[in-house]
Amino acid sequence: MDYDVIVIGAGHNALIAAAYLAQAGYRVTVFERRSQVGGAVSTEEIIPGFRFDLGGSAHILIRLTPIVDELELHRYGLRYIELDPLFFSPTRDSSIIFYRDAEATADALDLIHPGEGEAYRRFLSDWLPFSRSVLDTFLSSPSPFELGKSFALGPASSQAWQRALPQILRPYGEVLDDYFHTEALIAPMVWMAAQSGPPPGEPLSAPFLLWHPLYHEGGMARPEGGSGMLTQALHRHIEAHGGSVYTAAPVEEILMERGRARGVRVGTDVYTSRAVLAGTHVLESLGRLLPPHLRPAELSRMRVGNGFGAIVRLALSKPVQYPHADARLSRTGLQLLCRDRQQIQSAYGEYLQGRPASDPPLVAMTFSAADSTLVPEGGEALWIWGQYYPYNLAGNMSWDDISFEVEQCIIDQFERYAPGTRDSIVGTLFQHPAWLEREMGLYRGNVMHLEMSLDQMFLMRPSMNLSRYKSHLEGLFLTGASTHPGGGIMGASGRSAARVVLRYLS
Repeated sequence: MDYDVIVIGAGHNALIAAAYLAQAGYRVTVFERRSQVGGAVSTEEIIPGFRFDLGGSAHILIRLTPIVDELELHRYGLRYIELDPLFFSPTRDSSIIFYRDAEATADALDLIHPGEGEAYRRFLSDWLPFSRSVLDTFLSSPSPFELGKSFALGPASSQAWQRALPQILRPYGEVLDDYFHTEALIAPMVWMAAQSGPPPGEPLSAPFLLWHPLYHEGGMARPEGGSGMLTQALHRHIEAHGGSVYTAAPVEEILMERGRARGVRVGTDVYTSRAVLAGTHVLESLGRLLPPHLRPAELSRMRVGNGFGAIVRLALSKPVQYPHADARLSRTGLQLLCRDRQQIQSAYGEYLQGRPASDPPLVAMTFSAADSTLVPEGGEALWIWGQYYPYNLAGNMSWDDISFEVEQCIIDQFERYAPGTRDSIVGTLFQHPAWLEREMGLYRGNVMHLEMSLDQMFLMRPSMNLSRYKSHLEGLFLTGASTHPGGGIMGASGRSAARVVLRYLS
């Protein structure tokens, strides 16, 4: 055998799994089709002097895991910059600011909306045990035993789940009405919950909101030099432990022998291994890379959806300025630009009709405010994420035809919050759903791989028979956003998949 484990794809989950396997002393190699590692956690100089992330930017979820410490990634060049405040939401009369410290957030809320700060404390107190319990399930393999143990014996115990179950059945937009009376506060909270896809009126969506208390525990940070510095550190870690990583090396086929995965073909070259771990999209891993007769029947039933987001990345000649807002407080964290729940629902309604949102809610990011290495002196990197944008468009529209129009709509929407931004634009990159599929391998432009609905989570991600990082074929394993716990920069899938592969190899 050439290797103990061959890893397909160099997204952050695949690299995390490879790093754990290499650290355990196994012979590991990674093959990646793109010219650099990272997948949707990568950074490139798209406009001269400006470093753009090509995917995820805010490092929130991984901060709730032990991955960075267990792999000692600081030894391989990863330096995190702490971001505080976490979120900024401008309103007509003032601004809502969410600090890392929950008490500071509540105090600030009470100053502008008396009584809402105390309500915020009550919301956090009520739901922190549940969110900690959910975190435990995210960090474990989604077997009935492991999930049951997390529910019953985790930090919150079964009491948290007994309280939560009636709420889980509700749309998350309704849960907040039990606590708050100010739409200006509710809007940014539901907008953060909507980042996984479902709108606030969707039944069974409350868990996306009830994760909110953990933002104050893990905080938010940025790798200095860009989001891709996480995956660059993982690359260095793997090589330092004897592993290898090959870029511009697309895997064409998973090789089978007597019903077992025995390696891969890269171009005309064949590489053999004791196990294969696929970190690519499940439709790639168990579809294109396998012969038709070996593909699982449930593959056709997995819902990728119709995309849902798009992002405009802008190089600016000067920093963003929100009127009447402190430059540091407004530009450090995520800027949640959403008027109310109806704006999200209306955008989703257009999406269901196959039309791009005409009045999109936005998340703006200006991480150059905290990291000057991203831009030339005096410049700003502004990234604007909007929802909802379907991959398949109504009528005869195509993204090639409408991309400029939609890009301008997003910029116009941002101008309402920060007038004058358009005049400082020196370069752009528009990542619409068709671009995300073509350039990033994200089927139908879905950054979460598969829809993040409750029927495709936990034991059902990507399906009941494939939910424990093992495929239906011996020696072939899965990781990435297609698997539990889903999308986002967390790495829990890679860490858990590595444990499964380690047990197989031992």
